Amino acid sequence: MVKVVFIEHDGNTHEVDAYVGESLMEAAVSNNVPGIDADCGGSCACATCHIFVNPEWISKVGERREMENSMLEFSDDQKANSRLACQIQISEEHEGLTVEIPEAQY
Repeated sequence: MVKVVFIEHDGNTHEVDAYVGESLMEAAVSNNVPGIDADCGGSCACATCHIFVNPEWISKVGERREMENSMLEFSDDQKANSRLACQIQISEEHEGLTVEIPEAQY
């Protein structure tokens, strides 16, 4: 298990245990993290798992792909560090990964 931290727009923090190989979205949903709706079930067909990756983690979570960029275009608050949690696969190197949930997700 890998510990990851979700920070809500109001500062509430959720530290959850994630399984290696599952997506960050799956970890959020299975731990009832508010603001991660995952309407499409992780198929990169919506943007209801939009997160902001803490800048020091950008290089460890990988680059956005074209489909993810397309989905993020629907978000009103897209930033350079925006990602879809369904597109980040948890690995051992993600121990302590910290992400923020945009206010628009609520």
